[in-house]
Amino acid sequence: MKNKFLLLGSTLAILSACKTVSPLQVADVQTRKNISINNELKNDEAFIKVIEPYKQKLDQEMNQKISHTDIDLTKQGDNSNLGNLLADYTFDGADQWAKTHLQKNVDAALINIGGIRTTIGKGDILLKSVFEVMPFENEVIIVKMKGSDLQGLFDYYAKTQVNNPVSHLYIETTNGQLSKALINGNAVNPDQDYYIATSDYLALGGDNMKFFAKGESIPTGIRLRDLFIEYFKNNPEVTAKSDIRLNFIGKK
Repeated sequence: MKNKFLLLGSTLAILSACKTVSPLQVADVQTRKNISINNELKNDEAFIKVIEPYKQKLDQEMNQKISHTDIDLTKQGDNSNLGNLLADYTFDGADQWAKTHLQKNVDAALINIGGIRTTIGKGDILLKSVFEVMPFENEVIIVKMKGSDLQGLFDYYAKTQVNNPVSHLYIETTNGQLSKALINGNAVNPDQDYYIATSDYLALGGDNMKFFAKGESIPTGIRLRDLFIEYFKNNPEVTAKSDIRLNFIGKK
């Protein structure tokens, strides 16, 4: 099939360069050489033979077991077990990186529920499961923010009442108004610097999280998906937390 298209392209190029051929003649050649792309096209057997070993190797790798769960890991609800789990993995990975490269501790983590594309069913967790959950190439970013600027983060949750997963944060609203905001169980010190782990997508203002613009973004070079894979491999039996981190009282 590829050779047919190359032949057609070469023919048109030669005809277009010839002064004695009219545009109508070229158009006629194009019409007569068009090939409909449909189910009747035959597979290129030679091409299939070339890629088959690579496909088998990829399938074998993607179907390897990397962990296990006794329960379904879902993304539904304000404190979904999969959301909490991945937010905790983001926190732990970023905190480990920050200790090594910044000599600082990460204070909290925040990811977006929309970036979690599917759920993980009860049973073995395969490598391909993580690729299905996180198909994007997002990077872990640590945003250094003044405590006073974190008010924008809390106001965001109060306004949107959205279930974007968090770790080491407690956000409570009552009838759409912020009633409590804690980091690691403590009230926010407006004069203190805080280090918040998130994705590059959110750090750049994705999901309308404009409050991150007030901070200093520190890239880690770590892909979120790679981080999740590492932590699943290091935890043969996944234990997902379903503690209350987002408490929207009176949410409609």
